Amino acid sequence: MVSPAESAPLHEPRVCDAALARAFGFLGKRWNGVILATLLAGPAGFAVLRRGVGGISDSVLSERLSELSKAGLVQRTVAEGPPVAVEYSLTPAGQALLPALSELTAWARDNLPEGGCPNS
Repeated sequence: MVSPAESAPLHEPRVCDAALARAFGFLGKRWNGVILATLLAGPAGFAVLRRGVGGISDSVLSERLSELSKAGLVQRTVAEGPPVAVEYSLTPAGQALLPALSELTAWARDNLPEGGCPNS
């Protein structure tokens, strides 16, 4: 006689999608998603980003902007002065995150308790 466990169909082992793991590893790093979402409104200078991301230190903001630039999501543009001005904007790859960030925002609004926003 065959037991129910032996007759059950075989299932593929559950495996984490490597691309999704990379995305959450990067975007889940504190501040990265918030910086990108702030830049969705358009290019901004360092001071504007610091105010928009509220609660982030200058050194961490600088570090995160460098990481985002290296990943090809943010572009740093220097306008010769005087005064010299630096502006950050999303690259096409960064702009491609708009639908995902919008969906995450809507989901969070509907499913997560309020609080936790650095600008609250």
